[in-house]
Amino acid sequence: MKIGFSTLALFMSSFEQFLETASKDGFQLIEILCEGPYWPRNLLSLEKVDLDVFNSYDIDVYIHSPTIDLNPASLNPGIREETLKQLKETVDFGIKINAKAITTHPGLIHRFEERVRKYGMQHSIETLIKANDYAMGRGIKFSIENMPNKYAYFCNNAEEHQFFIKECGSYATIDTGHANTTNDVESFFKMKKIAYYHLNDNNGEKDQHLPLGEGNFDLKLLNGVDKGIIELNSYPNILKSRDLLISSNIG
Repeated sequence: MKIGFSTLALFMSSFEQFLETASKDGFQLIEILCEGPYWPRNLLSLEKVDLDVFNSYDIDVYIHSPTIDLNPASLNPGIREETLKQLKETVDFGIKINAKAITTHPGLIHRFEERVRKYGMQHSIETLIKANDYAMGRGIKFSIENMPNKYAYFCNNAEEHQFFIKECGSYATIDTGHANTTNDVESFFKMKKIAYYHLNDNNGEKDQHLPLGEGNFDLKLLNGVDKGIIELNSYPNILKSRDLLISSNIG
C-alpha cells in the first residue's frame, strides 16, 4: 500500500513544510485539505504562493475540497451555486499542482423528513454531476466520500454511496472510520471505482478519527488496498498509524 497523510495534522504549515515532512518520513502520498489558508480561490489569485514546489518532490498529491459552510444538497440555490463554483476552483487548483484526484462530500439535510431528504439528494446529484463533468473535462478524477451513519448525511451506507457514484459518474473515496459506523463495513470495500481511502478508526458508533488500532475497525479489510491517506488531527498519531500498518504487513 502507498501511504500518505492529510495535511489536517499539520494545519497552518506551508506547502513546502507538508511536502518536506512527507518526504523525510517516507510517505508516498499527501492530501491537501483546502480549508482556511489553503482555500483554492485565494491560492489561485495570489502570485506570491509558490505552487512550483509540488514539482520538487516525488509525492503523489490528492486534494480534499472545501466543505465547511458548503453543501451541494442545499435547498438554497445560492449555496449550491457557490458550492459548485468552489468545487470547480478546487479542480483548477488541482490541475495547477498536478493532483491525482479531488475528494468532496455529498452534502446533508437539516430537516429530517424523507421528502426533504429525497429533494436534497436530487440537488446534490445534480450539483456533483456538474462538478464531475468539469473535472473530467480538465483531466482529473473527481471522487465522492462516504459519510458517517447518520440520517442527515448522504452516502451514509455503501448502497447509497454506490448509487451516487453511478449517477454522478465519479469515483469513490472510502473513509474507513465513516464506514465503521455502519453495520456493513465490508460492502464499502467491494465498491467499484474506488480512487483511494481515508484511514482512521473509531468505536463503531461515533466518527472519532482515532489512530488505527485504537478502535474496533478490522484492519484486515485493508489487505489489498493500494492507496491510503491517514486522516487524523495529530501528526504523531499519523506516524503511529503508519508504523502499525507497516509492522502488521497490511496493504
